[in-house]
Amino acid sequence: MGSIEPYETTSGRRYRIRYRTPENRQTDKRGFRTKREAAEYLTSVETQKSQGDYIAPSRSRIDVNTWAIAWQQTLAHLKPTTRSGYIYSLNRHVLPRWGRIHLADISHTDLQVWAGELSETLAASSARQVFHVMNSMLTLAVRDRRLTRNPSADVKLPKVTKSKRGYLDHAQVRELVRAAGPDGDIIATLAYTGLRWGELAALTVDSVDLRRKRLSITQSVSEVGGALVWGTPKTNRSRVVGFPAFLTESIQARMSGKQPTDQVFTSHNGAVLRNNNFRRRSFAPALEHVREMDPTFPEITLHDLRHTAASLAVSAGANVKAVQRMLGHASAAMTLDVYADLFDDDLNAVSTALDRDASAHFGDGSWTRQEPTQTGLR
Repeated sequence: MGSIEPYETTSGRRYRIRYRTPENRQTDKRGFRTKREAAEYLTSVETQKSQGDYIAPSRSRIDVNTWAIAWQQTLAHLKPTTRSGYIYSLNRHVLPRWGRIHLADISHTDLQVWAGELSETLAASSARQVFHVMNSMLTLAVRDRRLTRNPSADVKLPKVTKSKRGYLDHAQVRELVRAAGPDGDIIATLAYTGLRWGELAALTVDSVDLRRKRLSITQSVSEVGGALVWGTPKTNRSRVVGFPAFLTESIQARMSGKQPTDQVFTSHNGAVLRNNNFRRRSFAPALEHVREMDPTFPEITLHDLRHTAASLAVSAGANVKAVQRMLGHASAAMTLDVYADLFDDDLNAVSTALDRDASAHFGDGSWTRQEPTQTGLR
């Protein structure tokens, strides 16, 4: 067992503990404000030693700035857009607050206070994203045996409230398409296939089957720091998406004169479509025009066209599994979680169908007033 010794500082009395490591080397730790704190720490050290979980304090005397360099090297498996978002959160929010602090000096309480501060200046989803980066670094420190536990465990984070989505009906999609002029076919394709923007921008001629009206979604393109980055779809899974026949002519026109590996949908000068450019030059002006004509027109985002595709598919009778496959969700459970409101009417439809089929057997309901059968009872 180690020992506890008091010593004087300019701030008052402090306590130091001395103990031996599993390698039988003498070491110490100082700075405890009370003898009780020192004793509790010493007890924890002895417990860790007996259970084989001991971590030398020197391994946790690395600051977050230094540890962040090692952590970033573990992000290679992430998609470029995800990795870029993590690094932005790291540089913008994590390192300014924690960079010079040693891993060993990060407390649960301090992290909880920080989480509250983040929620005061950021949206709940953004605050959670920033905290996720810090939690990921601390989790890696535990796995690398630099910390015995993760101090960010059980920190209360702001709850994300689901924002109201903009769903367009068929007539509203038509008005928006007309207002977009030459780019209207892009809006129509997004609204009736549910493709993500990057999937539509990456779609090549050889991925289109006009006869069967199918699109093979095998790649996606995103913009990171102004550069185009090509990769797989969001879930890393290819899929086949059908499109309604009325889109055939416009898609065929886009493919005319192009090579099999050329992009189907391109900008006016033949370049790869970029989300920000299209939204600023085509989508926003078209939306502004239709809202001037009809102030009740939903104030949607470009991504809401994907939600619109889900809504129109459900209203056309598609079940949750079909919608999942169309949108490329990882599971039907995810589709239900995201679009639970679209399937509410299914409950009434099921009840109506059950009533129709059961009525022939139960008639007008008089069966509920019959006396229970007494056969076999005494």
